[in-house]
Amino acid sequence: MEEFNRVLGGGVVPGSLVLIGGDPGIGKSTLLLQISGQLAATKRDVLYVSGEESAAQIKMRADRLKVASENFYLYPETDMTNIRHSIEELHPDYVIIDSVQTMQEPDIESAVGSVSQIREITAELMQIAKTNNITIFIVGHVTKGGAIAGPKILEHMVDTVLYFEGDLHHTYRILRAVKNRFGSTNELGIFEMQEGGLKEVSNPSEIFLEERLSDANGSAIVVSMEGTRPILVEIQALITPTVYGNAQRTASGLDRNRVSLIMAVLEKRANMTLQNQDAYLKAAGGVKLDEPAIDLALAIGIVSSFRNVGTLPTDSFVGEIGLTGEIRRVNRIEQRVAEAQKLGFKRIFIPKNNLQGWTPPTGIQVIGVATIKEAIQRIFN
Repeated sequence: MEEFNRVLGGGVVPGSLVLIGGDPGIGKSTLLLQISGQLAATKRDVLYVSGEESAAQIKMRADRLKVASENFYLYPETDMTNIRHSIEELHPDYVIIDSVQTMQEPDIESAVGSVSQIREITAELMQIAKTNNITIFIVGHVTKGGAIAGPKILEHMVDTVLYFEGDLHHTYRILRAVKNRFGSTNELGIFEMQEGGLKEVSNPSEIFLEERLSDANGSAIVVSMEGTRPILVEIQALITPTVYGNAQRTASGLDRNRVSLIMAVLEKRANMTLQNQDAYLKAAGGVKLDEPAIDLALAIGIVSSFRNVGTLPTDSFVGEIGLTGEIRRVNRIEQRVAEAQKLGFKRIFIPKNNLQGWTPPTGIQVIGVATIKEAIQRIFN
């Protein structure tokens, strides 16, 4: 799985301890079962320890996912003493623990899933991984707030923390690293949940743009960097006169404070009266955007909806906006422009300072803008 390798920083590191968290039913067990099948197919021994499902239940899922190998061992068990003995006997290359909250250390009297149980079990798994050079994957439950259940030390102890995210109403899933001792924490892996399991999505930009209306106002395309990968995402804005005393600011997939900041800059530096307007903004496709380079697309989407004038469907935008209205330089501009050109965009608006030191590719017009006022004039006039 190239997507999984990318998020890990290039592949599985021997002797590492990897924690995977996510909402119930999102596909954590499916992902690890598929990975187990691929690892076992390379003649490496994989021990899958399940504390939540019986062997028969996992066999049914494995048949559906077409996972079968003589190197794949299934062990339904929750007692850590038995699990440790099995690892010592088998000497597997990889171990999957599904999940850490269901495992039990018999020497500790507290309940299963308690802080002390999770801490001791993780410490023991870490010792097994490091001393025997075994790679161990741990599934972790999440709380209502979305954080991994248990003590925070759980995330400090492991080498890598991955979150498997997605909307249960959509088929796409996103795997992102929030801690990684062996690579970047900004990498993103995108999968589609199908009947036969998770399928990698090699070109996510097409997914995020496939349902875009060509003549819609309040729509702007941003070239966002997720780790080393450029992704084109549609930012949608809906600006309407408020019917309440205070104007509403609602954002989905975007930072609400960033939206308020951009609207304040537009009001002060571009002479737009937005204080009596409700603003609803969304990053289409369920992706979360938080880098500064999305500022220009945010602003253009807001202006487009406010003026009821659409942007050209072949335009894209990259740039950070300062409080004085300037468009500030962003990183990896060459990859961003190349991705926009590859997907058929004819123009891309970037910070003026990013024009120096490189040659834009043919087939796309690269336009440098210095201020938000200049950008609005060049895009809408």
